[in-house]
Amino acid sequence: MDRSKLVAIVTGAIALLLGIAYLLLVQILDFRGEMIPAPVDGSMEMRSSPVSGSMLPWSIFLLNQSH
Repeated sequence: MDRSKLVAIVTGAIALLLGIAYLLLVQILDFRGEMIPAPVDGSMEMRSSPVSGSMLPWSIFLLNQSH
């Protein structure tokens, strides 16, 4: 048997094995069921306060002291 034919057969066998392994992996992952999105977490919501921190009298005092 020619070396090039042997390389072609081995390469084809590897390609077939990789293809079958991929199909099996997809079937296993698909068997797990429908993907459900994660629940929405409310801890990252933006909350507005009635008074901004930069408008507090003591923060203005501290800003004036740093100069």
